[in-house]
Amino acid sequence: MTVTITAQPLAALRAQLSGNSSEHQRLLKEFKSRDDRVAYSALVHAAFIEAVGHRFTKQSQTSGIIEYVADVRSRVEEIAGAVDPRVGEQLILEVLGRGTTDGIDSRTSSTAMLFLLTALIADEGMDDAVLDQFIATARKTADYLLNGDT
Repeated sequence: MTVTITAQPLAALRAQLSGNSSEHQRLLKEFKSRDDRVAYSALVHAAFIEAVGHRFTKQSQTSGIIEYVADVRSRVEEIAGAVDPRVGEQLILEVLGRGTTDGIDSRTSSTAMLFLLTALIADEGMDDAVLDQFIATARKTADYLLNGDT
C-alpha cells in the first residue's frame, strides 16, 4: 500500500519547525485519515535524520551529544519533562549508526524526536526559503521510507 504525503502533514511539520505550536496542534487535530498520521510520522522521522546530519557527524563525540541533549532540555521546562536524556541521546546516536532505540516505546521516542528536531532546526536559524528546502528534502526521504523506490 502506497502512502501519499499530502499538504496537511507537510503544513503541520512546517508549523512546528517554524515555531507555531498552536497551528501545529490545530493541523494535527484536522488529520482525517490514518495515512495523514503515518505520513506525518514519516516526515518527522525523515526530518530528524536530516537535522541530526546537519548538526552531528559519525565522528561526533558522545560527550558532545550528551551536552547537546542536556542543553535542549534546559531551555524549556516542557522539554525537560518530556524528553528523557538517555532517549534523546540514543535517538541521535542511532541516526549516526552508533546506537539503537530498541526497547524504547514509540510514543516516548516520537515525543523526544519532535522536541529535539524542533531544537535542531531552531539552532540552525533557517529562513523560510531554507526551511522549505529542508522540508522538501525530508519529504523525499519520507517518501522513500514509506514506499521504497516506487
